[in-house]
Amino acid sequence: MIHPSAQVHPEAKVDPDCEIGPWCTVGKNVRVGKATRLISHVVLDGWTEIGENNLIFPFAVLGAIPQDLKYKGEPTRLVIGNGNTIREAVTMNLGTVGGGGVTQVGDKNLFMAYTHLGHDCIVGNNCIMANSAGLAGHVTLQDYVTIGGMTGVSQFVRVGSHAYVGGQSGVEKDVPPFCIAIGSRPCALKSANIVGLRRRGFHSDVISKINEVIKLWARHDVQKEQCLLEIESQFGELPEIQTFISFIRQSETGVCR
Repeated sequence: MIHPSAQVHPEAKVDPDCEIGPWCTVGKNVRVGKATRLISHVVLDGWTEIGENNLIFPFAVLGAIPQDLKYKGEPTRLVIGNGNTIREAVTMNLGTVGGGGVTQVGDKNLFMAYTHLGHDCIVGNNCIMANSAGLAGHVTLQDYVTIGGMTGVSQFVRVGSHAYVGGQSGVEKDVPPFCIAIGSRPCALKSANIVGLRRRGFHSDVISKINEVIKLWARHDVQKEQCLLEIESQFGELPEIQTFISFIRQSETGVCR
């Protein structure tokens, strides 16, 4: 159903089971999947692909050009998966040629009001971004990440799976998986994300060991590789700890401690 006041380009690919509410604008190169609902005053622009069963609230702008002076109108993309909730005034920009050309969002994420995804960001599944949180360009959120309200994440930073970043933080280095991080310049690790891990079915013994590993990693008096070798020797049999170690070794921006 398309409301009479909506402006939908005749070349846009909109599934007939979608609901396009009052005063929405859907551009020429947009694709919208089955059962996605645009409540009202939503703008879909650029080369944007949106999957099924998404709920998009008023004044969201998805697929606008990147906030990057190097962008010259190339047909870069925004790709959004299924089952996402995108609240009021959320903005998500197209990718850039230099960043791989795609800004990508997975499934079942919640983007609260006024959140922003810069160009070439990659967001996994089941993530939450609270009100007014923002991701600069090239940021990666793995699955089950929670970003607290009014938090800013700098460009090229990664946040590992099941991590929780507290509100009003400023994140300039990678946040390892399973952690709680909070603060600004520096953002520091606090502990394991115990509540989140319990909710997702992690065994209590595994959570306890993750917490011990985070304590070891958070020591500033031990060099990175020595610390990782110590963690590996004590807890390396656990897949979760191998994930933790691998994430840190792959970092290009440095890692919160």
